Amino acid sequence: MANEDINPVVKQVLELGPTLAFFLIYVKIKDETYFLNGTEYTGFIVSALVFIPILLLSMAILWKLTGKLSRMQVFTAFMVIFFGGLTAYFNDERFFKMKTTIVYGFMAGILGVGLLRGQSYLQYVMEEFLPMEREGWMIFTKRITMMFIALAIANEAIWRTQSTDLWVKLETFAFPAALFVFLWVQIIGLQKYLIEDPEASQD
Repeated sequence: MANEDINPVVKQVLELGPTLAFFLIYVKIKDETYFLNGTEYTGFIVSALVFIPILLLSMAILWKLTGKLSRMQVFTAFMVIFFGGLTAYFNDERFFKMKTTIVYGFMAGILGVGLLRGQSYLQYVMEEFLPMEREGWMIFTKRITMMFIALAIANEAIWRTQSTDLWVKLETFAFPAALFVFLWVQIIGLQKYLIEDPEASQD
């Protein structure tokens, strides 16, 4: 039976493992070239293609253990498959690099639509994990929307002007770390808007 309360270490491995695997595979074969049906593929493109089944396997295990996948996980998987396919079909690594820009841009767009409607879609996703007053959610949502826009712009600037080696390193480590630190700082800065657990306050 699926269990939502899986070991957090296992959950982190399943969520972050595919990206790390992509990095390790790329480092191993980045200078190699491969031929398939008379077409030459770089190590980067092969790494991107191998990343797809690894990601899908990880998601399948996560779904088996928890009984659910977030919409963002499903969307990300779709983007990886779609742009990985374009990368292979056109034999052009730019498509895989664009994926990151579109994912961040999509997230910013969805949250932005909510803000224009006076709503925080982020609240719908995270309220159970982080009980907070509506004002706090609106501030949090505005800030993270701007962060996603900044990451999308940064990704575009980096893959268009820098080496593939640098892009892979930033995609694997810098972008997730920057987002994690940003979220942590925001949560700390919005402490005054947090709602104390009613049950805890009665103890």
